[in-house]
Amino acid sequence: MELQNYERIHQEIEKKFLKMKQEHPEYFKESLKFSWSNWGFGIEKLETSVKRLKKFDIEYIELHGNHYGVDLGYSVKETKQILKEYGISCGGVCGMFSPECDLSSNLPRHRQAAIDYLKREIEFTAEMGGEYLLVVPAAVGRAKAYDATELERSTESILAVADLFVKYGVKAAIEPVRSAETSLVHTIAEAKRYIKVVDHPGIQHINGDVYHMQSEETNISKAILEAGEALVNLHLADSNRCALGSGSMDIDHIIMALYLLKYNQKRCFVTPEPLGPGGDPYPAMNGKPDSAFLDALVKESVFYFRKREKLLCSL
Repeated sequence: MELQNYERIHQEIEKKFLKMKQEHPEYFKESLKFSWSNWGFGIEKLETSVKRLKKFDIEYIELHGNHYGVDLGYSVKETKQILKEYGISCGGVCGMFSPECDLSSNLPRHRQAAIDYLKREIEFTAEMGGEYLLVVPAAVGRAKAYDATELERSTESILAVADLFVKYGVKAAIEPVRSAETSLVHTIAEAKRYIKVVDHPGIQHINGDVYHMQSEETNISKAILEAGEALVNLHLADSNRCALGSGSMDIDHIIMALYLLKYNQKRCFVTPEPLGPGGDPYPAMNGKPDSAFLDALVKESVFYFRKREKLLCSL
């Protein structure tokens, strides 16, 4: 039977993966760095969340960027103490961009709020030793564009803090988000164009998200390869935006693509962010946590991912 188009792409990835394994077995000695994005745990105490990750042998956390004001968000001292106690390192920080904190807004006060927010989060990310800070060019939860000049406002806004990314040694990770949730930058190609327009050494990286990619990309694994060296973090969820292994997401070819990028050789991360189905995920950050459900979510995801990774690396 003739292969389907996506099967041809996957077949080529498999060939390259197996060739790399044969020619460079040393590239497969280190596993991918598995993190977890904790903002989906809602209003749960940070120590409870970190304790859960430790229980399931997760060594990294993507911290909720919750410094929405000068008196809000994780304290540096307390957060460092908690992470140290449980032997967890900060991979990065998940920036949160609502319509009131929007780099592309047509309301100057909302752009200023986003700029001020980034200033706080860049410094916090550096204090935590995080590699990246996730940046969304336009608000999540606002799918309709204000006008035709959002790109110009967004790039102007981020340039206001671009030097700070360089100063603090933090990577600005531009995240493409599906068009059902935001009005600007939906694909890896669009993220690369955004980075090119900004044209600043502090804005050079990408945060991928396989849930958004399944809606916007022709092929997730191919898009990962196209992100290339710019990819610093990859958010994971299954096709239903739930635990890995609970849907139809092709985890195997995602893993293969990452190894082809030598992603495991760098300080780059795979970070589950299973928020559940729906148009606007932001309400999850204020939700009341169900500890048993979250335990199962983390356990199932890390077990399934590591199982698939181990199987592929033993081929």
